[in-house]
Amino acid sequence: MKKLGLLMLLFISGSNYAQDSISVLFIGNSYTYVNDLPTVFKNLTQSLGDISTVDSKTNGGYTFQNHLSDAVTHTKIQSRQWDFVVLQGQSQEPSFPTDQVNAQTLPPAAALADSVYSNWYCSQAVYFMTWGRQNGDPQWDSISTFDGMNVRLRNAYMRIADSANASVSPVGVAWKYVRDNHPTINLYSGDGSHPSLEGTYLAACTFYSSLFRKSAVGATYTAGLDPTIAAQLQAAARLVVLDSISTWHLRGKEDLIVANFGQVINDYTVDFSNLTEFATSYEWDFGDGSFSSDFSPSHVYSAEGNYNVSLIATSECGADTLLTTVVISSATAAIDQVNTEKIIVKTLSSNVFEILGYHGEISSIQLQDAMGRNVSIDVENSNGLLLNMDGLSKGIYFVRIDGKSHQVQLKLLVH
Repeated sequence: MKKLGLLMLLFISGSNYAQDSISVLFIGNSYTYVNDLPTVFKNLTQSLGDISTVDSKTNGGYTFQNHLSDAVTHTKIQSRQWDFVVLQGQSQEPSFPTDQVNAQTLPPAAALADSVYSNWYCSQAVYFMTWGRQNGDPQWDSISTFDGMNVRLRNAYMRIADSANASVSPVGVAWKYVRDNHPTINLYSGDGSHPSLEGTYLAACTFYSSLFRKSAVGATYTAGLDPTIAAQLQAAARLVVLDSISTWHLRGKEDLIVANFGQVINDYTVDFSNLTEFATSYEWDFGDGSFSSDFSPSHVYSAEGNYNVSLIATSECGADTLLTTVVISSATAAIDQVNTEKIIVKTLSSNVFEILGYHGEISSIQLQDAMGRNVSIDVENSNGLLLNMDGLSKGIYFVRIDGKSHQVQLKLLVH
């Protein structure tokens, strides 16, 4: 099972003009094959100037366990190096009691994700968060209404994704948004369960925004729907996905590798902690003519000064580079010993972070944007450092914590 780091670092493109190409395998059941969601998604993608290669394995009523036990499902997974494999359970199973879901649904759902990763290290498993039935499911009070069933589906799919280190396409959340804000749009077929054409188009728009991390607004392909309705569904998907992209753990295929590291300075020795995900080789330049290919190297500098340190992380998934400045000064050189630590960054809300694990007296905290410009933010220091980055422009920021004994630098994303 692939392990995601504590920080999920994302960069969201604001342009729909650059053409992107992805391959997607849909594994599910009738919620996917009714109205042929994969083809609607492909046509929508093409109308927005992008390219998607799609295939599907859909059997009516199939659960995650059914797919896990089906050799044809695994043959489909192994048929190529997929950028994304969409996994969808039977429409009711994730909404059942938590203990039942944990015992019967979560294990095979996570095992399917493992099969995806085993086929190709750079593939991403994406869970298809489905929707509550039009009037809920009467067999259990907690899911006897649409809202009750929809909440349980949402929570279960998020829990499964967390367990499998995967992402979620929040179709069910988009479904609720349309029901609440555009009640005249009927997303259901006559059985109150399967999607109407409008429902399938909403799902396709949600998948487009989830996998490409771009808005479907303005797509000329409407699947035959009234253009006004299609536009409302496009906008709903954009709002639900792109306003909460980190919530759904979404990353583009080009952003799997994000080079990231911290450092602890002790005298002239710097211990680097590699926080990069999905890379297999590393090239360190310590800024003084020395290099290393170790995962988390230590380096001894011969003199005080400011050193530009870079890490180039690569694998078959791509490459990324991080450049930062390490300061060796008399203040750090005078320290004989320092407690090494493990820095933990917790996301409390969309742009509020708590940094835990920094030991020692802090002399300064500095925030810079990607252009190296200093930025002012509110910082609270209690049991941990609380950084409120609300109000900042979208993008990557670097937080540097300077203490009397050592320095730590982290990379965060405001979205």
